[in-house]
Amino acid sequence: MGLLSGTASVTRFAVGQRPPEPDFERWAFEEIQPGAEVRERVGFVPFEPGAVYRIGHERWAFRVRCDVVRPDGGAVRERLAQLVATEKEQTGADSVGPKKRKKLRELAEAEIMARTAPRTRMTECVLDGDVLWVGSTSNTALSTVMSLARATGIEPRWKTPWLDRGEEDLESELLPTHGPAQSVLGCRFLKALVGRDDILFEPEKGNVTLVTPQARVALRGEVLPDLSRYMQGECELLTARLLWDDLQLRLDALGFRVNGAVIEIERASTWVERLEARLERIAALYAFLDETYAAVSPGLRGL
Repeated sequence: MGLLSGTASVTRFAVGQRPPEPDFERWAFEEIQPGAEVRERVGFVPFEPGAVYRIGHERWAFRVRCDVVRPDGGAVRERLAQLVATEKEQTGADSVGPKKRKKLRELAEAEIMARTAPRTRMTECVLDGDVLWVGSTSNTALSTVMSLARATGIEPRWKTPWLDRGEEDLESELLPTHGPAQSVLGCRFLKALVGRDDILFEPEKGNVTLVTPQARVALRGEVLPDLSRYMQGECELLTARLLWDDLQLRLDALGFRVNGAVIEIERASTWVERLEARLERIAALYAFLDETYAAVSPGLRGL
């Protein structure tokens, strides 16, 4: 899932400052060589091999590649058992002390690491003026993108309508703690969307997650009758599958992030045209959500 193809999961960032021409090449990705002691490496790569990063006026497209080498735990335990058995045989001892076992475990991990291929995670991004679009809603991926962007002089800040408007968070006994930039206001916003004509809760193949004083609840299928019943009591809506215009999407209310958006566009002749067409639909969706939030914001604290 990303910006260029498939269903799109997207997080927005506001960019406070950035260099006129970000130097992505300086922080380009370098592969981890076989047998190296390095366990993780992060860097920029273009959308396609040899492609340029700048795709328009103050618009750059790039991917953040993160390679991680993690030795399989089962393989390490098996190799450690073999090393311990060999140690006992060579020394004639009945057991191996903790210090020696620690060294043998480090040796087992190093041996397994030497023949373990890195696992690669790619995160697609577009820097468009003062907005950074990231094709992920994973906190791990987002943290990696933010750290690498800052190394280039790009300063991303979480972008949500309540932060843009300088609104203080609400207190909720149902959600006493949540992550950075997340707010109960997002849950109240999602609740305010119920019954609107311009954006709909998926009526037949719905998917809603909410929390009540008793439990966390997941609704599936024809969710509207049950959702209406829960909304008569105390609850906070966390996520919901929605229909807007010709898009299907799931909104993560706490963080105002779009997940699994199904975006249909006309056939494009190049990857740049495809990316820009999809990004246009994503930007339009977020603009609609921002405008709707502004319209319902005065009543959110009373829901």
